[in-house]
Amino acid sequence: MTIFSSSFALGLTLLAIFLLHATCLQDEYSRIGKDREALEIIIGGGGGSSSSPPPPEYQDPPPCSPPPPAFASKRIELVYPVIQKFKQKVKYDPHGITKTWVGPDICNKYKGFFCDTLLDFNETALAGVNFNGFKFGGAALSLDGFVDQLPDITVFHANSNGFSGAFPSKISQIKYLYELDLSNNKYTCGFPYEVLVSNKLTFLDLRFNSFSGLVPPQLFTQDVDVLFINNNNFMQKIPDNLGSSPALYLTLANNNFNGPIPKSLGQAGKTLKEILLLNNSLSGCLPCEIGLLNRATVFDASHNLLTGPIPQSFACLGRMEILNLGNNQLYGPVPEPVCKLPNLENLTLSYNYLTKIGPECWKLVKKNKVDVRMNCIPGWPGQRSAAECEAFLSMGKSCSDERSLNWVPCSPRSPSRRKTLDSTLELRRSYDALNPHK
Repeated sequence: MTIFSSSFALGLTLLAIFLLHATCLQDEYSRIGKDREALEIIIGGGGGSSSSPPPPEYQDPPPCSPPPPAFASKRIELVYPVIQKFKQKVKYDPHGITKTWVGPDICNKYKGFFCDTLLDFNETALAGVNFNGFKFGGAALSLDGFVDQLPDITVFHANSNGFSGAFPSKISQIKYLYELDLSNNKYTCGFPYEVLVSNKLTFLDLRFNSFSGLVPPQLFTQDVDVLFINNNNFMQKIPDNLGSSPALYLTLANNNFNGPIPKSLGQAGKTLKEILLLNNSLSGCLPCEIGLLNRATVFDASHNLLTGPIPQSFACLGRMEILNLGNNQLYGPVPEPVCKLPNLENLTLSYNYLTKIGPECWKLVKKNKVDVRMNCIPGWPGQRSAAECEAFLSMGKSCSDERSLNWVPCSPRSPSRRKTLDSTLELRRSYDALNPHK
């Protein structure tokens, strides 16, 4: 019994150990299984009966950014960097003009620029620049390297700005440039010889600057219609070939020109319409060749030192409308035929030493068309004192060619031409040049 009881007790003990071990193994397998299921869920490989999330719905990709707008042509693209470089130099822009110089649409958005079709390339090109009145400024704001880098322009106008420094050195290389206006700026150099080799110019306006030195004779052989060099500091005799100029409008006023009016001026009779020589230091007698200016409507040589009688040839100025010889030292009688000029609207002879007028001139005085104030005409009101007249007239005076003063190059009927509509419309264009802002 003792042996049996011991064996039975040992068997129960072993059975208990076996059952406990089996229970432990089952718990371990269960834990491992749960860990594996969790791992599979994490990496998306399973998870029992758990269902996978639905795939996202398809969406169109965002649209691509639009390409930058193109230039109107290759010729426009060519000048874009030139304009942008010049823009950086403009430090004073009171009208905000350069704020419009943004982007490639130069032809429609940029103030001061305009385009046209360039026939040589059959494409749009920058045809002109108009900076008139913009009042651009900056430290030594120069046009050199700007104007001459715009190869297709036909017109460059820059009145009333602050440009100075070097004159555009390669301006003669601009193939199509016909009009150049740099008036009312701050140029202080000598005469800009660069314009003399720009043989396409028909309009040249350099007035209201401080150009100085000598005006070259070649200027008056340029094939221009308009030549304005008034209100500068030129100090010299007017070149003898003045009359070689084909200009219709010629203004040399408000400088320091001296010496006589060149006799060659009569050579311009077929072209010249208006000439302004006022407010210089011109001297000598009036050349009779002025009477050959049979197309001229305006002649103004007032405020000079001109002397001598009024030539009889002035009776041939049949289209003359404004004749101003005031504030000089002219003497002698006023030729009656001059007062009979058919288109004469204003004859200014005031502040001279003239001694006589006839009945035809008297008629125009009453109509306020002739001004003879402050002369030496006996019995007329508003004249110089007798002592002043005697002092002047007692001095010996003569002209180098006295006989020419009586020369009349036209037939008696020549002055009867009446002004045309065109001459009326063009009247006083040169006088506009005496306004710096026009």
